[in-house]
Amino acid sequence: MELGDTGKRKQPNIIVALVPLITVIVLLVCCQLFLNIEIHFPLLLGTIAGALIGVFYLKYPWHDIEKGIFDSIYTAMQSILITGIIGFIIGAWISGGIVPAIVYYGLKVLSPDFFLVTSMVICSLVSIATGSSWTTAGTVGLALVGVGTGLGIPAPMVAGAVISGAYFGDKMSPFSETTNLAPAIAGSTLFDHIRHMAYTTGTSYVLAMIGFMILNKNYSADTVDAIEIQKMLEALDTSFVISPLLILPLVFIIFMVIFKIPAIPGLMLSVFMGVFCAIFVQGHDISSVGYVLQYGYISETGNAMVDELLTRGGLQSMMWTLSLILCSLIFGGVMSVTGMLETIAKNILKFAKNVGSLIFSTICTCIFMNLASGEQYLSLLITGKMFQEEYEKRGLAPQNLSRALEDGGTLTSPLIPWCTCAVAMSTYLGVSTLDYLPYCLLNLINPVVSIIFGFTGIAILKSSDLSAKKEK
Repeated sequence: MELGDTGKRKQPNIIVALVPLITVIVLLVCCQLFLNIEIHFPLLLGTIAGALIGVFYLKYPWHDIEKGIFDSIYTAMQSILITGIIGFIIGAWISGGIVPAIVYYGLKVLSPDFFLVTSMVICSLVSIATGSSWTTAGTVGLALVGVGTGLGIPAPMVAGAVISGAYFGDKMSPFSETTNLAPAIAGSTLFDHIRHMAYTTGTSYVLAMIGFMILNKNYSADTVDAIEIQKMLEALDTSFVISPLLILPLVFIIFMVIFKIPAIPGLMLSVFMGVFCAIFVQGHDISSVGYVLQYGYISETGNAMVDELLTRGGLQSMMWTLSLILCSLIFGGVMSVTGMLETIAKNILKFAKNVGSLIFSTICTCIFMNLASGEQYLSLLITGKMFQEEYEKRGLAPQNLSRALEDGGTLTSPLIPWCTCAVAMSTYLGVSTLDYLPYCLLNLINPVVSIIFGFTGIAILKSSDLSAKKEK
């Protein structure tokens, strides 16, 4: 008989379901504060705890646990591949002078008076066009962090503006995976979902812009170190061929969706453009470009700020990120297949007495799922499945559920250090999650706005409203 296979599976109670999650959180705090151990280790021990409970207490056969792990990894396979390709892009774009050109012209054009707001808007547009917050952060976001640093604005603050814009675009783009996934789970349609999100996300976006304007008051043209900026410009101009034509790959990233190029081929074309620029514009030989693609670009301009910004990229630079993504997915797979995530969600649902508390519970469950699984896709999938029937029973249109899934699941994913999205944002931008978290204004405001709308009844659509529209 297979390990754990007794034919009598148990349903976990809330105490049992919380054991692996508490294990991860406690060990994470201890490892980070006292042992200086990476967060992979707590996730691994949490996975072991979940698997042991699943096999020996809940009586799941090991084959089922293993299948749950593989299924979890498969759901994020595209994200895993994109992460590796982003490593190629960063290395190729720096070597090809694309990122240096963006930083160069950004330092010359962008004003520190409105830099944070401008950064958020730029990243919003790029992310809407590409449907990818990860691509936006790894390309435009990286350059903006460099520009902001040159203007004397703290990197965590710029990263917060970049992530706010990137996730607004990702959330509202019809090309985004989560924007398509949420309505599919909830039973809504894509454009009904996007229109319904505009109420909460649009309100939050305006509030975030106001917040960034207030933060920006401390960083005006008077505070900019003109001498330091001039040194950065000279370092870039001396070490790279700088031309407006080098902005074209960025334009390609924005417009590739017009031709409906799938994400992976489109990003590979971006790598090729970077390689082309590195060889034929910057004059690097093929072997050095190959080294950069594998191990990243090493900047030696002589300017410390420029070298710190541009020394990055390459496939190997993403190995830490990829390994953490795999650890998170494995943990989430064990928690999901054994029913422990479902048990946690059901206990949260007990507190949903009215529409406001139902939406509040939905958002809290999404956050719990992100905490427990480290993967936003599992957060949307499991929470959506758990709450779909309850929304139907209460006569609420499915758009309410799909919107709450994104408000609570998609937007909070980059705020949890061990979540795959947070790992990606931190790696791409070179800023730790806890450092940029306070400045991700849109991500912090949107769930609160969604909850307020739920309790006040603002922009809450009933199923009967949909029926009336169809009859007309």
